[in-house]
Amino acid sequence: MYPNPLPRFVLLYALMYAAFGVTSPFWPRFFETRGLTPEELGLLFAAGTAVRLVSGPLAGRVADLVAARRAVLAVCTGTAALVALGVLPAQGFWLLLLVSLCHAAALAPVTTLADALALNAATASGRAGGKRFEYGWVRGTGSAAFIVGTLIAGQVVGEAGLALIVPMHAGLLAGAALVALLVPEVMSKRDAPVAKEAAKEAGSPAGGFAALLRIALFRRLLLVAALVMGSHAMHDVFAVIRWHAAGMSAGLASVLWSLSVAAEVVVFFLIGPPLIARLGPAAAAAIAAAAGVLRWIVMALSVDPLALVLVQPLHGLTFALLHLACMRLLAQTVPPQLAATGQAVYALAVSAATGLLTLTAGALYARYGAPAFFGMAALCAVALPLTLGLRVRVQEG
Repeated sequence: MYPNPLPRFVLLYALMYAAFGVTSPFWPRFFETRGLTPEELGLLFAAGTAVRLVSGPLAGRVADLVAARRAVLAVCTGTAALVALGVLPAQGFWLLLLVSLCHAAALAPVTTLADALALNAATASGRAGGKRFEYGWVRGTGSAAFIVGTLIAGQVVGEAGLALIVPMHAGLLAGAALVALLVPEVMSKRDAPVAKEAAKEAGSPAGGFAALLRIALFRRLLLVAALVMGSHAMHDVFAVIRWHAAGMSAGLASVLWSLSVAAEVVVFFLIGPPLIARLGPAAAAAIAAAAGVLRWIVMALSVDPLALVLVQPLHGLTFALLHLACMRLLAQTVPPQLAATGQAVYALAVSAATGLLTLTAGALYARYGAPAFFGMAALCAVALPLTLGLRVRVQEG
């Protein structure tokens, strides 16, 4: 193991999430300028999510079986960089859909593999008197880089048009692929008492999935994460489109989007780790679900910049706090031999919910407009009582 793995992970996450930041808020607008309707946008993004349901777990399982998470991460990231450039010459819905699906397939395993590597390295970093670091610091760096990428992209879009976000995205991913080869690949020796039996099946291609799904706490975690994180689907696809239709500039839209990610940084670095240590992951998940109810109700009712400035920071709770809580629960339930598989199944649950909700969002937004956000608030309301089961099962374990 390297003496201090933190700098390498910081650079990896900075490049990865800057790449996401320059495109994520503007992909829907980019495809809309290519003539896609709201229904086609919903189909395109939902289909991309469906592809992730296959490629993410497959890559994670392969990485665990061959014990090469770092190499698989580098290959996937580099491939995504190359494929992204294909959207520039593509014209027409079907060709754009094809390129988008290939890009989604290559990009899907990137964050889960990086998280598996970073979580194991963070857990093991202080075991032998080395320099310990928190996973939240690395993930918070990614969120900060996302903000920088989004702000820069907002200015570039305003001055030179949407097309330039594509080479920016590809270049950052190419850099991340190179850095991925430099991060340490640590096989954590942490104990996962809730899932000792699952470790026995880690060497089986299909057995790892089945073993994880037999863990009751793991199943409950997936359900809560799917509901609350899946509720972001409407925002991710239609927030900027709605703001643009209301006369908001690309620069202001990027500031609002970045404000939400700024809240992620604060939660990942400062608020989240001590809050989870004090209250536990179940209470943190409950706070995230309650914040989601409030956030989506306001989004349904208003496009006033002041109202949006007040609720966009709730993203730090609806996403970052919940993500940290899920990482803590994954560390308690998933054996190290299944680290990448566990991360992939977790992402699979969130992606499946997001895909279904994105497809639904296209139809709902086309028919109802902003009130469709009330449906997202309802999902968080359903998740709220389910978080109690996380607390009970942690105590029982």
